[in-house]
Amino acid sequence: MHTTGSTSHSAADKLCEQTTATHTAAARRRRSNALPIGVYLLAFSLFAMGSAEFLLAGVLPAVATDLDVPLSAAGFLITAFAVGVVVGGPPFAVLSLNWPRRATLVGTQAVFAASIAIGLLGNYPVLLVTRVVAGIAYAGFFAVAAVTAISLVTPDRNARASGVVVSGLSVAMVAGGPAGTLLSHFTQWRGGFWAVVVVTSIAMLGCLFGIPPRNDDRHPAGAPRISREIATLLNPRLWVLYAVTILTTAAYMITYNYLAAMLHTITHLPGSWIPAVLAVFGVGAFTGLSIGGRISDRRPHLALHTGTTGILALSVLMTAALNHSVTVVLVVYLIGTAAFVLNPAIYGRVFAIAAEAPTLAGATTVSAFQLGISITPVLAAIPLTQGASPATVCLIGAALAAAALLLIRNDQQSASAGPGTQEAIDAAAARTERRPR
Repeated sequence: MHTTGSTSHSAADKLCEQTTATHTAAARRRRSNALPIGVYLLAFSLFAMGSAEFLLAGVLPAVATDLDVPLSAAGFLITAFAVGVVVGGPPFAVLSLNWPRRATLVGTQAVFAASIAIGLLGNYPVLLVTRVVAGIAYAGFFAVAAVTAISLVTPDRNARASGVVVSGLSVAMVAGGPAGTLLSHFTQWRGGFWAVVVVTSIAMLGCLFGIPPRNDDRHPAGAPRISREIATLLNPRLWVLYAVTILTTAAYMITYNYLAAMLHTITHLPGSWIPAVLAVFGVGAFTGLSIGGRISDRRPHLALHTGTTGILALSVLMTAALNHSVTVVLVVYLIGTAAFVLNPAIYGRVFAIAAEAPTLAGATTVSAFQLGISITPVLAAIPLTQGASPATVCLIGAALAAAALLLIRNDQQSASAGPGTQEAIDAAAARTERRPR
């Protein structure tokens, strides 16, 4: 009896130990799957800075009136920011290549906040120049933030971390911009921008204390070199992805940018409902980022094909859905989901090809996103100036998505070349190029 009791106690102890070990292992897995807080701080920072981009469009008439300039001249303030992002981002990435990342992040936020503040205190020419400077600082922050995010996580979570950072921009688009516009209506147009300055300053402090002072130890290439960065940028496969970025961004943004006009003139929604429908696009964007971030690390081309095919089909469907108020809301949600499934996959592919030199490649990706946004008014003007229905822009989006699918297939064929893929060749070439340390 005593032996039997001892055996029972021993078995119970072993079972308890096994259960404890199982729970401990599960807790460790949960901790390992969680992203570092620094990734979320970068997303918050991008939200703060991105809000300034989407805020101006909502207060443009008030800006024109207050500064006593034509509305078309006020519109150049939007263009100035875009020029700063597209043209200034890559050169800034090269200039800051060997700067400490945390210092660069904080510095670009400080320059951004200062340029916004100075612009608010000056006249139209001053505001125009500071918008260009703000665009350069924004692009520099975005590029360094993307590289910093992947340095904070293991390689199997690169796309997920990139997706979280990019989500800050989607929050800025659907919440930051509209909230700033609403604030500006009560405090004159400068009020929303002063709020951006304050929130950016808070985000800057978050990065200062929440981002590790040195995270280059996880950088796969060690200390960056300009020659390697430029050599990597010349890889034709990167430019295929940049073309995909421009085409897919323009494909969904051309519908989003003219959605309010279509809801007003075709769906005949009351004006008070239109912001709510635009917010539904943002809810879809969050869903897409969550899905894309989780599948893009292992199956990036599945995310690219699914998102782009979804944009194509939903853009065509949108032309019919605009005649039905309930259906159009569902389609807006789905197109937001499809659109943002893409972003983590695009960054995942760029950093896979440019693994040895990601900084300049990441900055050029930011410029490609901005270029995709910036060309939509030009593309939309072609049919709209001829008197076509606003819904025509959706068909333009479908055509852009179709063109992107061809390039995605090309990238997939290159990536599935088997052993000795171009990524491995590029990595080997970059390693042999390194200087002895």
